[in-house]
Amino acid sequence: MNVGVCKLTLRLPENQNLKGKRRVVKSLCERIRIKFNVAIAEVDNNDKWQVATLGITCVSNSNRQVEQALDQVISYIEVSRVDVEMVECEVEAISGF
Repeated sequence: MNVGVCKLTLRLPENQNLKGKRRVVKSLCERIRIKFNVAIAEVDNNDKWQVATLGITCVSNSNRQVEQALDQVISYIEVSRVDVEMVECEVEAISGF
């Protein structure tokens, strides 16, 4: 079993308050969850209205599939969301469970 874990820190420059941040993050997480079949949640910076940290994970029998799935999610965010800037991205693949 192979597990892929990704931690993304995003900047939301057009955001004005926590309510707006929740709307953007909830929409982004829901679209990614449906489109890529991965687990995703906001994991840090909950009280900062212009910064969001998301944790994304997926499981597969192939390390290559895990890396491809996370790369697709990252590319999707970079290309399709003009209201979000990626500040930091950490990806780790864990194999051998």
